[in-house]
Amino acid sequence: MYKARKYELDMCNGPLFSKIVLFSIPLILTGILQLLYNAVNIVVVGRFVGSNALAAVGSTTSLINLIINLFLGLSIGASVVMAKYYGADQQNNANETVHTAIAISTISGIILTVFGVLMAKPLLQAMGTPDDVLEHAVLYMKIYFLGMPASMVFNFSSAILRAIGDTRRPLYFLSISGIINVVLNLMFVITFHMDIAGVAVATVISQYISVVLILISLTCSDGCIKLRWRKIRFYNDKLFAIIKIGLPAGMQGIIFSLSNVLIQSSVNSFGSAVMAGNTAAMNIEGFVYIAMNALYQAALNFTGQNIGAKKYNRVAHILGVCLISVTIVGITSGGLSYLFARNLLGIYTVDPDVIAIGIIRMGYVCVPYFICGVMEVFVGSLRGMGYSVLPMLASIVGVCGIRITWIYTVFAINHKLEALYISYPVSWAITACFHLTCFIFIRRKFRRDMGTFLLSAAGSGDVDR
Repeated sequence: MYKARKYELDMCNGPLFSKIVLFSIPLILTGILQLLYNAVNIVVVGRFVGSNALAAVGSTTSLINLIINLFLGLSIGASVVMAKYYGADQQNNANETVHTAIAISTISGIILTVFGVLMAKPLLQAMGTPDDVLEHAVLYMKIYFLGMPASMVFNFSSAILRAIGDTRRPLYFLSISGIINVVLNLMFVITFHMDIAGVAVATVISQYISVVLILISLTCSDGCIKLRWRKIRFYNDKLFAIIKIGLPAGMQGIIFSLSNVLIQSSVNSFGSAVMAGNTAAMNIEGFVYIAMNALYQAALNFTGQNIGAKKYNRVAHILGVCLISVTIVGITSGGLSYLFARNLLGIYTVDPDVIAIGIIRMGYVCVPYFICGVMEVFVGSLRGMGYSVLPMLASIVGVCGIRITWIYTVFAINHKLEALYISYPVSWAITACFHLTCFIFIRRKFRRDMGTFLLSAAGSGDVDR
């Protein structure tokens, strides 16, 4: 039997920096493995199928994210609710949260599969996907969505484990499924000549392997995270608590993805070569983002546990550590990615025109990417404190509103890739300022309601993030 305690992390006592690092490193590695699913797909397609197929895979990324982000937001809600119950040592409530989360994820996965298969072609057509790419993209997307039940359950289960500080087991399971994914990709494409369908099928199989492993782990665990199949159902108070945090988080994710879909549609207007370069660069940027996102997850879960334990004096310190860390990680990883952009892009394609396009994008996105990380840490802290609507509203204005306005004004006047890509750092910076305003507002509310939080937070200076 797996003993949950050996994987847990006490977020409510002791030094913060070392524990945040201990929490974040497995999470970064897990995220890298998840990205390698898509990276292997893109590399295999780009090398063995061709630029049109590479563009097809890339053209689905923003759309897939748009469709699934609402449900992934609910997994964030599950993580926050679980962290609060766990920090408060409310074992029964925590266990009911686990079973509610599994129920939500199962239903979500089924809904996504049906919707994705039925709507793949009309949605891709609405994005202006070129005819020479469309059929490949539709096929890839339909197969990909067959894996949604596994993907959703794995993401919700991982969120539950993160809430108790366990970021190691998801890493182990993805390591196994990731190796299988690589082997199947090469076998299906090179040996069986399945082309773009082969990489999609390999990804789906890998997702089901990873979810089987994590469900076995939860079933064999003890304590509040133990999964009992007969208890899987919606516990109404837990469901509403998850929705309260998760629905705004999901809407925020949709807003981000909507703006990215609009940008992808604008990229599509430049043709398949630009789409391929954009795809390769986006994949590299994903590795930078995942490193910063680990600090967002740390802010979310450390804050949630400490709020549950009523240790409000640690919240501002968590904020400061995560802010400094994400800035260092973002500047370092983003800068290095751009410095070695040509070499990295060469992994995906040998086409010099595609590589040149990728370098342009990385210059405008990777170098200032740390601003996005700062923005994310703000959001993680706010959600961990139980506030999710304000970050959503800030994102509506700061991301979606600005990017849409930018596309129909600046980009419309100056129809160049550079004019399009600069909208990323501009929208991040403005949205980060909005989130700062939200944090100040909520901190004042804590000052009114929670004197303990006031005494610690007032002198920490962490609000300057």
